[in-house]
Amino acid sequence: MVSSHARLIIAASLSSVLSCHALHAQAPALPPASFDIMDATIDGIHAAMKSGSLSCVALVENYLARIKAYDQAGPKLNAIQNVNPTAVAMAGEFDAKLKSGAPLGRLHCIPVLVKDQVETNFMPTTYGSALFKTFVPSRNATIVEKMLAEGAIILAKTNLGEFAAGGAGSAFGDCHNAYDTARHASGSSCGSGIAVTANFGAVGIGEDTAGSIRGPASHSNLVALKPTLQLVSRFGAMPQGPSRDTLGPITRTVRDNALLLDVLAGYDPKDAITAASDRRIPKSYADGLARDGLKGMRIGVLRLSLSKDANPDAADFKEVRTILGRVAEEMTALGAQMIDPVEVSGLFDLMQASGSTPSTYETAAAIDAYLAEHPNAPVKTYAEMAESSLVVESRRKALRDDIGQSPDDPIFLKQLRVRESLRTAIMKVMAEQRLDAFLYPSFDHAPPLLPKGAAGSNRLMAAFTGFPALAIPGGFTPGGLPIGLELMGRPFDEATLYKAAYAYEQGAKPRRLPPSVPPLPK
Repeated sequence: MVSSHARLIIAASLSSVLSCHALHAQAPALPPASFDIMDATIDGIHAAMKSGSLSCVALVENYLARIKAYDQAGPKLNAIQNVNPTAVAMAGEFDAKLKSGAPLGRLHCIPVLVKDQVETNFMPTTYGSALFKTFVPSRNATIVEKMLAEGAIILAKTNLGEFAAGGAGSAFGDCHNAYDTARHASGSSCGSGIAVTANFGAVGIGEDTAGSIRGPASHSNLVALKPTLQLVSRFGAMPQGPSRDTLGPITRTVRDNALLLDVLAGYDPKDAITAASDRRIPKSYADGLARDGLKGMRIGVLRLSLSKDANPDAADFKEVRTILGRVAEEMTALGAQMIDPVEVSGLFDLMQASGSTPSTYETAAAIDAYLAEHPNAPVKTYAEMAESSLVVESRRKALRDDIGQSPDDPIFLKQLRVRESLRTAIMKVMAEQRLDAFLYPSFDHAPPLLPKGAAGSNRLMAAFTGFPALAIPGGFTPGGLPIGLELMGRPFDEATLYKAAYAYEQGAKPRRLPPSVPPLPK
């Protein structure tokens, strides 16, 4: 059954879907001076609309104007793959709905930026590849259906590393960091991270197998959640490694992140592992947010680098550790008891034995099964995808390396056993030290110059365990580059992470607008 939303989009020509420019023939309807679109929140948008001082059309048109000014022109951040050509028309319908007094969804007229790994049946889903540039699936991902049901507008699909790895692809090239356009924005959800921090929309969606939600947040001064593995449905997203794949929110504030998770979380029969979330989801993840939320919490500061390629002698490694120490001090001042440092016996060795790449052993079989669900896909098998000349050579080589691998391989089964030992070791320390969360850097180094990716990633700990990890802004290097930290907690305890992060956010005010994308002139 085709929704009215889908019919609106299908009626638009594919050429307009593939080009953002046609949406900006006329100047946008400017919101009133009392409303500031920069770092606008869900609550702020809704309050302005209910007061009559902001229309949905004005909001959408101004986000589109920013995309035109800064993604297609100006610094050319390259965050957006395709813009929804009926977004303005949908906004008009939502304005009429508000005036009529009809019930409104929790995301009424909230423009969402969705990683283009996630299926939409009303615009192309490219996976960052020229191979799929005109591919329109016959279905929506579960999370897309959930957001649409709550009144969201899928404003745009965002760029990603080709087939969800790295920060570049044949469909669009490199993503550019909004804080320094010569720098990496981290992968693979680079477009969502850039677009949210640049205020191209209200909130975003990313996918995380080995850190692809938290990396872009770290490099873009954002809040982002890799949820507990079984909390959010992955149905309708091209897989990488089903034992680790997660979908989650990328936002500018903790409260917006919690409000978006309220919509995304929950059991989906199309992704059976989410049954484990039943009766483990609060009424709202935002309910426990309070300025004094850190009081009485015990947080372990993990200073050990978990990556082989970190360089402790590098200046930016030391800068990151300085920022980690400063945030620990700020949390202490806000009432937390910091266990600094905290140690997990054998942690580094357990991490290395758990696996070191996001796609080994699982990817080929998972994507073959996924492609079989899409008879209109341009290729039918993973091997065809890996051999396509349209795919960038470096990515094609990595894909070819996985041809023929199987999740039944004894090496992979051993990795799964080691991951269980890793979970036990971490939970043991949390129990003995009475910890609410761990605090550590997402990366040991600052965002590097393109095309090199950041060294010293610590993001795999949450990926290997399946535990929730919330990326938060930590601060900036002396050179003005953003550094992100993570709070990792127990399974299904996202509410505690939000509570700690909100208190820190309100006390430290770590968010800073990127200089390359200032407010547009009135």
